[in-house]
Amino acid sequence: MMTLRHMEVFHAIMVTGSVTGAARLLNVTQPAISAVLKHAESRLNMKLFLRCGGRLQPTEEAHAIFPDVAAIFGRVHAVGRLAQDLVGGRLGTLSVAAAFPIANGYLAKAMASFLVERPHVRCTLQSLTSPQVLDRVINREVEMGLAHEPIVSSAVDTQELMSWSLACVMPDDHPLVERDEINVAELEPYPIITYQPQIVFRPFVDRAFSQAGIAPVIAIQVSIALTGIMLARFGAGVAIVDPQLVDSMGIPGVVVRKLRPRIEAKTLIIQPKDAPRSIIVNDFVDHLRKVIRDGEI
Repeated sequence: MMTLRHMEVFHAIMVTGSVTGAARLLNVTQPAISAVLKHAESRLNMKLFLRCGGRLQPTEEAHAIFPDVAAIFGRVHAVGRLAQDLVGGRLGTLSVAAAFPIANGYLAKAMASFLVERPHVRCTLQSLTSPQVLDRVINREVEMGLAHEPIVSSAVDTQELMSWSLACVMPDDHPLVERDEINVAELEPYPIITYQPQIVFRPFVDRAFSQAGIAPVIAIQVSIALTGIMLARFGAGVAIVDPQLVDSMGIPGVVVRKLRPRIEAKTLIIQPKDAPRSIIVNDFVDHLRKVIRDGEI
């Protein structure tokens, strides 16, 4: 029977037409090629080439087996190209879970631009709550997650992606739009839209009101920032939420103003602890950081 090495030498001779060409193609000596060919013919108990005028002439048997051998090496080369594409991050899969404002904001933009250069990468993006994102990562249903702090679990590794602040989102005709920055105390006369008590940011909002010595009317409580932003757009009040979707989604009719004192937060990258990181995941994290750093959000 022919071994893979026999097939490799046979294929090289058939493709190049000579022992010299095969040696050059495989980067070995001519005697090495001749030795393998001789061994292959001995194992097969038939001639694969005849010498005619100093050249090798394939036998009928060689012509008969060549299509199958060529098919094998076509697949070998395809595997090699696949491996190169995987190493280069041009093929493969990327699965990400993210908190809703992240998934529908700068993360969506970053994933779209990432795929422009990698059209054969297949992606999954799940938009969830931060606790659900953590569960998906722990259970290894996704390769990485993005969620707001705090993330407390010994089953994952975290790294900071970015820091940001809650802000005031209001209709573009609101009396406070002339201000570049709004003090918390200035919000007392206006209905407030902010997070529900179980949302991680709500205690910080309540503390800011308490420290300012005011008790504004919390007109509407929401679970996600986008709902608060849209309520503000339709005139329900001033929303104190994550403002990033206003710019990333191009929401008209509202303006964002900084809040003083700052209510700061961090967005974290979450990955399964001790799990290998694929080249695509590493490349995507680098790309995501660049999108944020370049202000494309």
